[in-house]
Amino acid sequence: MGRIVLITGGARSGKSRFAEGLAAAHGDAVRYVATAQALDAEMGERIARHRARRPAAWTTLEAPSDLVAALEGIGDAGAVLVDCLSLWASNRLLALGDDETSGWWESVAALETALTAELRAAIAHARRQRWDLLLVTNETGFGVVPATRLGRAFRDLLGRLNQAAAADADAVYLVVAGLALEMKALAVSSMADADPPRLSSRDVDAR
Repeated sequence: MGRIVLITGGARSGKSRFAEGLAAAHGDAVRYVATAQALDAEMGERIARHRARRPAAWTTLEAPSDLVAALEGIGDAGAVLVDCLSLWASNRLLALGDDETSGWWESVAALETALTAELRAAIAHARRQRWDLLLVTNETGFGVVPATRLGRAFRDLLGRLNQAAAADADAVYLVVAGLALEMKALAVSSMADADPPRLSSRDVDAR
């Protein structure tokens, strides 16, 4: 059975490098599933930099929208690294079109349901394989509330996708300033089994 690992963090936190280090422990038998699209020159340069630092022996698969099909097409491997869920989600969100059109929020809700189901299907497929699945994502909820509808929709959508991935993962790493913490080992409980906090008389007095 494959092991599922989620790696999350903010922009320039070092999460991709950390994930690549985990994948490199499997030797050359790594399949890199890239979800980015070179839609402009800046993104093209970013993709080129990522590609240049990966070992030449790794196989790269392009999967900007259909993650399940990409994983189902992988045979023998030591590890499969998906970088990243954030761009996979944003690619699909942008495909909905103008966020000012009627019914857009309903389309976002339907997309969230679809992406959650696809993510869980991808993880279930990986569980049946010999290779480990490493999923990179972004932690987008630490900053200010986005000023646009599209930004808020993306933040909420990705946040809930991350929760779904974390619930099914064997390990969840949060990377900050290049340092990784294994969150499942540190977590008191998950949302599914958390008890509501109990206030003592001291807490009440302090309020």
